Amino acid sequence: MTKRILIVDDDEDICKVVQVSLEKFAGWTTIVAESGQEGLCLAKTQPLDAILLDVSMPDIDGVQLFTQLQADATTRSIPVILLTAKILPSDRQRFAQMSVAGVITKPFNPLTIWTQIAAILGW
Repeated sequence: MTKRILIVDDDEDICKVVQVSLEKFAGWTTIVAESGQEGLCLAKTQPLDAILLDVSMPDIDGVQLFTQLQADATTRSIPVILLTAKILPSDRQRFAQMSVAGVITKPFNPLTIWTQIAAILGW
């Protein structure tokens, strides 16, 4: 059975690169949301195996969106991997306390990001 991944990132280029990598190399189905609000709506209405979530977005940032996902019984169990360019030691500590499944830093290798996701989620 193929995995269904929601990619939430306001950068259209990042979305496209991740989408192509996950679909072409892993054979997974992807759904793209270009805002936190759109991501929240899709997470509540689509059956998902995981969410790849950008931390820095204009409307609802990744941390706020993760908090909203955790507060909702329908989305709480979906594993979330944060995608971020800014990772300071204090961020690592904060992300570890948030109980996200993992963190992938930008820039990432588009040819292997799917293997990072699979390793984080134990697929």
